[in-house]
Amino acid sequence: MTMASYARQILLSALLVAMFCTNASLAARHLLDTPPAPQAAPAVPSLPTVPTLPSTLPPLPTAQLPPLPTVPTTTLPKLALPPLPNIPSIPSLPSIPTTIPTGFPPLPSIPTTIPTIPGLQIPSVPFLAPPPAATSP
Repeated sequence: MTMASYARQILLSALLVAMFCTNASLAARHLLDTPPAPQAAPAVPSLPTVPTLPSTLPPLPTAQLPPLPTVPTTTLPKLALPPLPNIPSIPSLPSIPTTIPTGFPPLPSIPTTIPTIPGLQIPSVPFLAPPPAATSP
């Protein structure tokens, strides 16, 4: 048998299995589509009755309030307090100058040359040297 004949057999087998499964699934769907038997609805409990208020209220009782007691007015005796002690005076602080000096001391000068140290040779850096003079031929 060749490879093509195996493919045909597999395809036919798959089709047969699909047909058998389809019939079973249609039967199961038919069972699912049938409506269930109606059941009796549960009894709804009745709501309690709410008492109604009378439309007119009875008048409020009127009561006479007793008069408020008066506060007795008495004068308090004057209390004799000892005199306050004297606070010793603070010695005077030194006076602070009120003028600002306007002149400032001169700034130190910055040297423009490098001092030479005897016995030490500092190599010259050609990058910092001025360009050579151009000579004409």
